[in-house]
Amino acid sequence: MKRFWEIDAGRGLAVILMVFFNYSFALDYFHIYKITEGWFFWWLFPRLVAGTFILLAGLSITLSYSRNKKPSKHFWRGLKVFGFGMIITIATWLGMSSGTILFGILHLIGISVILSLLFIKLKPKYLAIIGLVILGLGFYLNQFFFGFSWLLWLGLVPSGFYTLDYFPLLPWFGVFLMGMSIGKNKYRNGKSKIKTQPRGSRLFCTLGRHSLLIYLTHQLVLVAALYILGLF
Repeated sequence: MKRFWEIDAGRGLAVILMVFFNYSFALDYFHIYKITEGWFFWWLFPRLVAGTFILLAGLSITLSYSRNKKPSKHFWRGLKVFGFGMIITIATWLGMSSGTILFGILHLIGISVILSLLFIKLKPKYLAIIGLVILGLGFYLNQFFFGFSWLLWLGLVPSGFYTLDYFPLLPWFGVFLMGMSIGKNKYRNGKSKIKTQPRGSRLFCTLGRHSLLIYLTHQLVLVAALYILGLF
């Protein structure tokens, strides 16, 4: 399948920022070193990085669908990503005393890929409008707490809930739909208008092509390094 360098490069840049933040978080979590404090780094920065991954995932599904319109392929692709998310859930439940990841970014992207089959034939403007509505509804609901947890995946958070990674459908599926809108608008018929690839983008592209593998393994590499250095 043909890949577009600008999408891989964007994902690669997000990978670098993700690894930097997660390593910073791990160093702070294990009380080894705190890089900084403040709302921008600990709240906004990781959401901007995750939002980039989610936006590009939405964009990519339109390209994938333009080449293969069989729903079963995309359904199983989404289920596979969601399955990796469940592995993360089990690993954090077994390995950490608190903060189990119940619905993190992989759960969200996996379910979003499956749900995209219901929206894939919509025009870009309608995808953007629905995405903005979901974003607004999600940010509104984030102000409240609820007395139950069975709609955690949707974005209804119970009081006292704590997790290390949480990206519910409201509002984040809205970001995914925005990515689909961009993909259908800017990559019509699965073709890119950007032809020339800068030389300095190759490393980013390589990282972007292996973003899932890096996501699944980079924390294990860090913990192993800290253990070898006697810091953990």
